[in-house]
Amino acid sequence: MSATYDFNAIEPKWQRYWEEHGCFRAANPGQPGSEKPKYYVLDFFPYPSGAGLHVGHPLGYIASDIIARYRRMRGFNVLHPMGWDAFGLPAEQYAVETGVHPAVTTRANIETYKRQLRMIGLGYDWEREIATCDEAYYRWTQWIFLKIYNSWYDPVQRWTDRAGRLVVGAARPIETLPIPDEVRAQGETAVEAFRDEHRLAYLAEVPVNWCPALGTVLANEEVTADGRSDRGDHPVYRRPMRQWMLRITEYAERLLRDLDELDWPESIQLMQRNWIGRSEGAYVDFTLDAEDAQQRHIIRVFTTRPDTLFGATYLVLAPEHRLVPIITTPDCRQTVEAYVHEATKKTDLARTAESKVKTGVFTGAYARNPVNRQRIPIWVADYVLATYGTGSIMAVPGSDRRDLEFAQTFGLPVVQVVQPPAGVDWRGFEADGVAVNSPPQRERQDWQCDLNGLPTPEAKKKITRWLEEQGVGEGTVQYRLRDWLFSRQRYWGEPFPILHRDDGRIVAEDEGNLPVRLPEMEDFRPHASDDPYAEPQTPLSRANEWVHVVRDGRRYKREVNTMPQWAGSCWYYLRFLDARNQRALVDPQAERYWMGGRDDGRAQAGGVDLYIGGAEHAVLHLLYARFWHKVLYDLGYVSTPEPFQRLFNQGYILAAAYRDERGVYVEASQVVDEQGTAASEVQDREGPLFCQGRPVTREFGKMGKSLKNVVNPDDVIHTYGADTLRLYEMYMGPLEASKAWNPRDIIGMHRFLQRVWRLVVSDEGSAGVWPAGSEVGDPDPESRVQNPESAFREGGAPAETPGWRINPRIVDGAPVSDCSGDPLERLLHKTIRKVQEDIERFAFHTAIAQMNVWVNEAHAAQRMARDQVERFLRVLAPFAPHICEELWQRLGHERCIQLEPWPAYDEALTRDETVEMAVQVNGRIRGHFTVPADAADEQIVEAAQQVQAVAKALAGKPLKRAIVVKGRLVNLIV
Repeated sequence: MSATYDFNAIEPKWQRYWEEHGCFRAANPGQPGSEKPKYYVLDFFPYPSGAGLHVGHPLGYIASDIIARYRRMRGFNVLHPMGWDAFGLPAEQYAVETGVHPAVTTRANIETYKRQLRMIGLGYDWEREIATCDEAYYRWTQWIFLKIYNSWYDPVQRWTDRAGRLVVGAARPIETLPIPDEVRAQGETAVEAFRDEHRLAYLAEVPVNWCPALGTVLANEEVTADGRSDRGDHPVYRRPMRQWMLRITEYAERLLRDLDELDWPESIQLMQRNWIGRSEGAYVDFTLDAEDAQQRHIIRVFTTRPDTLFGATYLVLAPEHRLVPIITTPDCRQTVEAYVHEATKKTDLARTAESKVKTGVFTGAYARNPVNRQRIPIWVADYVLATYGTGSIMAVPGSDRRDLEFAQTFGLPVVQVVQPPAGVDWRGFEADGVAVNSPPQRERQDWQCDLNGLPTPEAKKKITRWLEEQGVGEGTVQYRLRDWLFSRQRYWGEPFPILHRDDGRIVAEDEGNLPVRLPEMEDFRPHASDDPYAEPQTPLSRANEWVHVVRDGRRYKREVNTMPQWAGSCWYYLRFLDARNQRALVDPQAERYWMGGRDDGRAQAGGVDLYIGGAEHAVLHLLYARFWHKVLYDLGYVSTPEPFQRLFNQGYILAAAYRDERGVYVEASQVVDEQGTAASEVQDREGPLFCQGRPVTREFGKMGKSLKNVVNPDDVIHTYGADTLRLYEMYMGPLEASKAWNPRDIIGMHRFLQRVWRLVVSDEGSAGVWPAGSEVGDPDPESRVQNPESAFREGGAPAETPGWRINPRIVDGAPVSDCSGDPLERLLHKTIRKVQEDIERFAFHTAIAQMNVWVNEAHAAQRMARDQVERFLRVLAPFAPHICEELWQRLGHERCIQLEPWPAYDEALTRDETVEMAVQVNGRIRGHFTVPADAADEQIVEAAQQVQAVAKALAGKPLKRAIVVKGRLVNLIV
């Protein structure tokens, strides 16, 4: 063993040891260790890209690893697994760009990621590793889809869940769906069609974001505001297509309500609430003004402000609304058709952007306002979406900014119906106020509902009752949430376990035939086209032998779309519980143990105790996973109503990025200053910077390939070691904050670890170091020991080995029983408490700062008890595990430090014996003084008066009163 801190040898040694000895293996029910309380900590599992990890990726992984190691030391059976979100568009596009099959590139990328994660010393239970593209995994993704497909949502079923909560509505097997007599009388085909209309997974023709260049449908979140694909920057068009949909809207209220049961950041909860978008309001029926009674169509609108009905001066229909071609008059038809054609090409984001200039066309038709029977025009405009509400709105420009902008553009009337606070312009005023002109007093008729003078909440209730009484509307609740578009026209995804008959009937594949394997295809590329309206041709449709199957003597065609990338990530946390089970999704006992389901009403709502990942997945992944989990909960396959109890979002690591005169990003590693010094070395200084002789400008942004400012963790680990990287990333600032990477600051953490090393290993009188190339701990490369623990004597004393020795300032044994007078011992108790509290609240940066304080004091002390050093190493071990394992071994221990208990602290020893306080005279600071920490107020005041500057200020003046703030200050009033 060497006396030097050789991290390049130490860290691989302990990484091998942990893996060979299963140090991070979690115990399932019935296995040794399962008697402990469980703790399930999970990272958002990564998509394994071709570029590998950069130093921004492990930020959350290091934090979760610290938590996992700490919890093990606190006596928990910890499950901390890792897997790969390996299906989906990014992996397929990478394969298209490289010309290598996605199965090959994905596996290679996984190996790169896995190697890097091991290098960082992350303590995952690799025996539970999964990848969403493995057949053994996506078999169960398909199984869950079949459960969703073979279920319907019963909205009236009332039941009490295991925690004693009343639940209204639940998924039930499709066989339990009540079939109306008139449907049953039409025969089995009608019955099956009725069931298909109620399934939680169904086929429907819906408007989608179609990218012909990528050959697939994109989610709204994958399309930029200017109507282009987020990946590849290709044009995106709106067009109707027959797609698989999941009926997530049935769960809108439960998804909203159950957020209250979760320990999630308020910002994330707000994003989910806004996405679900619950709105209380009313349906209002406007009648088309037509001479022919048969043409008097009803246009139903939804509004959250029925109290403003008297201010509705026009109606607006979405371009896709079914009545547009019916009500448009002949003289307006050509203009309307042209507008509709252009509008339907645009994405929802482009149509509803706040900055967008409002456009629209008049249909030539009119409707009657039910509250005053006024004749108002009907327009078509693209800022109204067919997918929200009823696809039509009543426009009240006096109380809505968008309606006001539209009215001003086209010269439509604006009527005030809400009185705002004094001094506020009523035009476009959207907040609550007092109803006015509802109706105008001079026009009021007996049959009308009078809202004048009522505050907005009361006016809403009154007009809603009136609408219901008159049969022209009703109170209701709407959600912004839409059903989940669940199919993609790509190759690299889970095949649907669905068969199509020639007569159009859909048949679910038998569970015994799962998995439906993805066929091996040399040509897996999507069919790209310049024509946005060409019929899509999916890659799977070209796999003829795979597409055509025979079941029970009948010919079928397989579904040729694939599931979206979200599918595999909706349930992966469950597979980790029982990753090698070939008979079931998860063993019920394992699910109940790890997810924490109980029958006594005291269970937490979510099963995963801690879920760590970036806020960029705040809406879709979390919402979709919650939806799938609730379906499985209703059907009895999981024991908790929510998947993730506590959520923590780490911030981003920012890095300097550089643009040339054209505004193009250049490689950050090639930028230098005028002296040729790398820009990373002068990051804190101003001055000209150059890339290959051309001037560049510096900015800071999220580390990533697009900004060309990636820092590879391999390089940092090679130079400073994994423990230094771990500590630096945690020390940069609050975990939830974004912070800038600065290579110069890493050195400070490396020096800290060197000082920790010298606490144990003496750098004086060393007899030499081991020959190059020998194993760490091997006295001779020719006679290596097989067990790293065998280099220690019995009784815990280190063996005599040449090349290093224990720091002579370390004395055997524990501190004396009365250690209240030992400042190093008192500081150690404070440190243990501080680090423990900081880990619990994710304040890792302040925990490291406190440990640094103790190390400084330990180096200043003439002697240290061995027990003090060992307790400190146990505190540091979750943060810097490699160096702590090595020093623990050198101190003579035969057991891995990860298996040691967390050290206890004495509350009494964490309190200071004395405190320094400030003294003020009439609010002005006059000095500082020290008193016993438990001093009474009288003692504090007396000591304060002894301060020289205070005594001078008080000379000859009577003390009126003294204000004492214990431990901080005393203010003497004269």
